[in-house]
Amino acid sequence: MKLVYLIAGTYRAGGMERVLAGKANWLVEHYANDVLIVTTDQRGRQPFFPFESRVRHTDLGINYEENNGASFLNKLLRYPFKQLRHRKRLTALLKTEKADVVVSMFCNDAQFLPRIKDGSRKVLEIHFSRYKRLQYGRQGVWALADRWRSRNDMRVVRRFDRFVVLTMEDRGYWEQTAALDNICVIPNARTFVLPADACSRAANHTVLAVGRYNVQKAFDRLINAWALLQRRVGAGTVGWKLRLVGDGELRGQLQELIDSLDLNGSVILGQAETDMPRVYGSAGIYAMTSLYEGLPMVLLEAQAAGLPIVSMTCKCGPRDVVTDGTDGFLVPEGDIEAMADRLLLLMTDDALRSRMGHAARLNSDRFDESAIMDRWTSLFNELTVKRGE
Repeated sequence: MKLVYLIAGTYRAGGMERVLAGKANWLVEHYANDVLIVTTDQRGRQPFFPFESRVRHTDLGINYEENNGASFLNKLLRYPFKQLRHRKRLTALLKTEKADVVVSMFCNDAQFLPRIKDGSRKVLEIHFSRYKRLQYGRQGVWALADRWRSRNDMRVVRRFDRFVVLTMEDRGYWEQTAALDNICVIPNARTFVLPADACSRAANHTVLAVGRYNVQKAFDRLINAWALLQRRVGAGTVGWKLRLVGDGELRGQLQELIDSLDLNGSVILGQAETDMPRVYGSAGIYAMTSLYEGLPMVLLEAQAAGLPIVSMTCKCGPRDVVTDGTDGFLVPEGDIEAMADRLLLLMTDDALRSRMGHAARLNSDRFDESAIMDRWTSLFNELTVKRGE
């Protein structure tokens, strides 16, 4: 089996990049004789997460990200030319590679990939939700563009042999207007699991949050909840820290917020890290305040580490992972007071924290890597059998 994955780049410390590295490594070890990662914006940078040496990589040099932050007119004029170059180079590559299946991560290739006649079956997988584009909250001409692109996404997904979403919640959003005969649900897999005897968190007085410092992750909401919690001076907060792990364009703004709220003594704005088991293993609680997700890897990893979770109920993912009151708490979207309340409850109750952490570790077995990857290989087998009929 020969597989090709298409993604913008592998240099970021993001969930999608982590998922791809885990998938590719598993596939070359257990299933595929050839896995190729094709990027458009790598620009010579090394992958953030390690890949097996047998996984091949090539970059097409399109560099869409050169226009990040540019005006609407700038993007309108330049994007079509980059698309033409992208389609030409990708077509030549795929016709040479002759892959069995090509998987798009819903990047800039999704518009034209099904039209490339290289003999492969085409799969589209999305790591966000149906309404991702509408959750940017942009105004003016950008808002019109976001609405148009959101409507166009439905036309795009119909062209693929299979369209893979991460949650049943998101499948429902895609099928609100009409059923899709090519849609299926395959969640992400946990990337590690800590032994049950390593999941005692009673002595770890750290609330952890992991992700890019960008608008989507909305770490400002978590910092404001922490400030509210600190003002309440709960007895159990003594010695507790909030630790953010990541990097991104909003690092400076987040640091300014921490400074303005006088939280430098209790909030740590850390760097992105690769040893995630160690990161999660040092925490006592996991918190998430994202504006939108697909199926957050951070929640799967937190559960695998035996951490109780407090998460806002964004679209999509938290409802599919966290059982409210059993292995963590779900709080209403945007409710900073409720976030502070639930964090404080866990921080001040060792027994509750331990009980929920134990339940989280058990529930993480739903996302066992072998079981999830068996679903992917079954999909690939089904598609290639149909191609040979």
